[in-house]
Amino acid sequence: MASSHIQKNHGRLGGNHLTQEETVSAAGRAGFVARGVVYVLIGVLAIRIAFGAGGGEADREGALAEVAGKPFGIAVLWALAVGFGCMAVWRGIAAVRGRGRDGKVTARIMNGGRAVFYASVCWGTAAFATGDRGSGGDAKSRDWTRTALQLPYGQQLVGAGGCVLIGVGVGIAVRAAMRRFLRRLDLSSTPTGTRHVVTALGVGGGVARGMVGAAAGIFVLVAAIRFDPQQAKGVDATLRSFAGTPAGPWLLVAVAIGLMLFGAFSFASARWRRM
Repeated sequence: MASSHIQKNHGRLGGNHLTQEETVSAAGRAGFVARGVVYVLIGVLAIRIAFGAGGGEADREGALAEVAGKPFGIAVLWALAVGFGCMAVWRGIAAVRGRGRDGKVTARIMNGGRAVFYASVCWGTAAFATGDRGSGGDAKSRDWTRTALQLPYGQQLVGAGGCVLIGVGVGIAVRAAMRRFLRRLDLSSTPTGTRHVVTALGVGGGVARGMVGAAAGIFVLVAAIRFDPQQAKGVDATLRSFAGTPAGPWLLVAVAIGLMLFGAFSFASARWRRM
């Protein structure tokens, strides 16, 4: 009787643990879906800009505005806010109880930073849904740079921040080109064609995402060198700068398609990510 009672309790505890793991995994997958929606919309807006079709700012705020203007847009915004909140929770849990690769100190710190980032994105999306649109990403970047430059050693601080952004952007692009993301996906049971498609999405999308991040870092570094916060650019202005290169709007189109690929890769991550 006692042995049977212990087995029942063990089974109940095991079931509860499994339910908790499934809940955490579902939270992470919801976050990847939300991220995918925003990146696809940013890419669409950037393509419109490249062809002179307008479409608002090609950044997160522009993507949210695009959603808000559609039927049931506010409901979708709240769903995105929930998704980003889930991503913040999932990253936070990974930072606290990291296992495997996520158990390393650097991985825990990075997951903690991502948790804070997605918590702020969740808050911003919820505020957007309530009608508090605030200023655009470009204005925020200039404001933050101006405030930082006014601090003691502000010029060095902003310069270091620009270098960090450049390094992160280059790192994202290099890891994508090396297909490092495949380590975190479980594609063992998928057809060969599906694996090839997901790999292409990850490489193309990651390289484009890294390019945008590195370019934004360059503008922040220039702002520090010139002590001019107007040189700092958000995602929208950074994307528009690609159209001003010798390649013309076609480089912007290529980057925009890459961001859409990263959005699609986020959807694939929601399906096949090892949680």
